[in-house]
Amino acid sequence: MASQSVSPLLLRLPSVCTLVGLSKSQIYRLIRAGEFPAGISLGANSVAWPAEQVHVWIAKKISASVR
Repeated sequence: MASQSVSPLLLRLPSVCTLVGLSKSQIYRLIRAGEFPAGISLGANSVAWPAEQVHVWIAKKISASVR
């Protein structure tokens, strides 16, 4: 069975807020502080986050809370 590559998934801000349980302003505060991955520009007024980066951030938060 051949392995299939999965296309990267981009998440818009409402989805990111739902996944991490933070408000839009809290997410942007964390980005300015260098504590959350910055979004990538999709156009003039459009930003999205690579799902993998958001999931890695969540995993790090979980692992840090277990210690």
